[in-house]
Amino acid sequence: MECAEGLRVQAYFDGEVDALAAQEIERHVEICAGCRTLLQELGQVRRLIRNTGLERAPAALRERLRGALDREAGIRTAPRTGWLARLRSFRTFWVGLVSGAGAAMAATFVTVFVLALPSKPLLDDLVADHTRSLLASHLVDVVSSDRHTVRPWFSGRTDVSPVVVDLAPQGYRLLGGRAEFLDHQRAAVLVYQHGAHVINVFSWALRSGELPRNTTRNGYHLVFWKVGNVGYCGISDAGWGELQVLQRLLQSAAARDAPE
Repeated sequence: MECAEGLRVQAYFDGEVDALAAQEIERHVEICAGCRTLLQELGQVRRLIRNTGLERAPAALRERLRGALDREAGIRTAPRTGWLARLRSFRTFWVGLVSGAGAAMAATFVTVFVLALPSKPLLDDLVADHTRSLLASHLVDVVSSDRHTVRPWFSGRTDVSPVVVDLAPQGYRLLGGRAEFLDHQRAAVLVYQHGAHVINVFSWALRSGELPRNTTRNGYHLVFWKVGNVGYCGISDAGWGELQVLQRLLQSAAARDAPE
């Protein structure tokens, strides 16, 4: 029997839930074998996509898929049992396709399906920048734990002057900083290390005053806050608690630095 939390687990896997929902789902997965299996299967499909070289799907196939998604959007008010039935069909479909000769077809379908979903450019850019910084030798442009070295380095290189403080006594060692292009501007990035985890703290000038809600995407937690007209985002695979402690420490440092 399929777990009623299956759809939320899929949303969690895609990084489309907020921080509170992510915590609830993580606790549920610890005790639900069915949902753990679902996450493993989704992970297998994702790895298959990443490891399989595929060409772009033909235009006719993309149009058929878009039509199917449009029809799906028109029946989203169907009873919950209908959703569960579709979940069973969806899951069975993927399990069959991932094996044997169906693997390439499955990967193609998932690739096109994901491309058809609505995107969130700011979240996408934050995750992409964070991931790239971990894979390449681009983690820091200025290497220092001294705030008096890092903060002046941003002058002329970024459009904001972020709160910079070394928090090594609290367990968050400042490694340095770098500049990134984010939201059509030059953003500042502070890099902290907490245990084995790297935390990138992005800061940029807010245009509308609105920030996304805390969320999880691609296995990374994203915590948002603002100081005046500057938006901040801490992103890492560290736990929610660790990220939120860093957020509070940086907010306290900003309050101390604010002119009276």
